[in-house]
Amino acid sequence: METLKKIFPLSFKRVDTAANLVIGILIYVVAAIVAGVVLALAGLLGGWIPVVGAILGVVLGILGTVVEVYVIAGIVIQILVFAKVIKE
Repeated sequence: METLKKIFPLSFKRVDTAANLVIGILIYVVAAIVAGVVLALAGLLGGWIPVVGAILGVVLGILGTVVEVYVIAGIVIQILVFAKVIKE
């Protein structure tokens, strides 16, 4: 449980009310959007270089997938903590 708390600290903080749950979910969603924009800009800036662009596209694709999995897992854990399925 301590490992989950270290990896997903937002999911375990202030989940006592539904309003705090919604705020936490919105924070995760905004973080995913910001990460998507940053990765898209990096792809646009480096994508026009022939060899580097292909490698950069693969790396950015992997990073995007990791961010999406982290956000979805964080939201699921936060909902489970709110529903008291996972004990703090």
